Amino acid sequence: MGRRGRRLRAVLTVLVVWVSLVGGGTAWAGTEEFSPPELGAPSALGPGVTYRGFSLKGSNGPAYGHLLTVDLRDRRVSVDLLYPGAVGARERLSKMAADRGAVGGVNGDFFNIAEAQHPGVDATGAPVGPAVAGGHDLKAAVPDGQRFGPAMPSGGTTEDVLGVGADRTARLDRLTLEGSVRARNDEFPLSGFNQYAIPVDGIGAFTPAWGTASRLRATCGTDTDRGAPCSDDTRELTVRGGRVAAVAERPGRGAVARGSVVLLGREDGARQLRKLKVGDRVKVDEYLRPRRSGSLRFAIGGFPLLRGGRPVAGLDAATAAVRTAAGLADRGRRLLLLALDGGAAHRPGLTLLELARALKGLGAADGFNLDGGGSSTLVARDPGEAGPTVRNHPSGGAERPVPNGIGVFIRP
Repeated sequence: MGRRGRRLRAVLTVLVVWVSLVGGGTAWAGTEEFSPPELGAPSALGPGVTYRGFSLKGSNGPAYGHLLTVDLRDRRVSVDLLYPGAVGARERLSKMAADRGAVGGVNGDFFNIAEAQHPGVDATGAPVGPAVAGGHDLKAAVPDGQRFGPAMPSGGTTEDVLGVGADRTARLDRLTLEGSVRARNDEFPLSGFNQYAIPVDGIGAFTPAWGTASRLRATCGTDTDRGAPCSDDTRELTVRGGRVAAVAERPGRGAVARGSVVLLGREDGARQLRKLKVGDRVKVDEYLRPRRSGSLRFAIGGFPLLRGGRPVAGLDAATAAVRTAAGLADRGRRLLLLALDGGAAHRPGLTLLELARALKGLGAADGFNLDGGGSSTLVARDPGEAGPTVRNHPSGGAERPVPNGIGVFIRP
């Protein structure tokens, strides 16, 4: 080959490399090498549960984190929802864990943290997704457009949960509300259950598990716009002993009495509830239906990061943040709970894509993203300690009150 031919081949080679790096940057970024986390020495918190630190290099610098490994094959070990005793409330994870006697845990779902777009409306502190505690359904998911938190990857929904079934196996699933309000010869669909946002034209049910938070927020925004104004067409009924006991035109606040349920409707839902009067018999049914077979004893909201060892399509590969996540290994028999460091060191954290890869590097086949930033918290209790302590460095410099978390328990 002559000098001209060799020069032409060299130019073409450079062009091919340049196109692959610039024009095909997304594909290249998805296949670049990623070093698995470097693990510190394990510390046993008890049978089947260990704690350790880890580090890894992210695209924005080194990241440091804390890991709980939970062996669900050990029948002395279990996980359950940590929450403050009410859906519409917040508490520090360390206190919730101490009150329940947990040996460890991480913070959970994203939540209704602020209401700047609705002046005069109180934030409820209630989580976004479904929640199941001790085998009992606590709440359903808000509409996708009403959620707080980073953008979900393609195919994600507020109904996504991480759960553990009666078979003691962890799994990724979805929980859909099925319910109805039956009165006289009418039957209305129930579209909300202890949630801070009811779908447009819907009816929501609030039980004593909701707590004392105002129910006004439930009628604000729309299914696609969280900041839209609050509805001015509402109706609220209190059902006690199977009969309508009180009616009101505006959402109320305060505890729902034991044995009672409050029905709150907006738009067409409000018009349906106006058909009912004090003294009418009413039956309210609600059920969270899993997509996969088998009931869930525990469930918490978030969104999937990893399925079958592959990162979910559409994960953010640019924005680094302090994060909390859970990984499922050994076909759901081993649960990995992690939280990254933030704090005074201004650690950059990881992108969602890097977080998925980190979970895979730790041995997870499936992964689930939980609330991050100032909410990221991991607590653990060494044998002999009075209670669990915060092991990571929270971004805000102090532990943030959160609505729920995943608690790890060891039976004596």
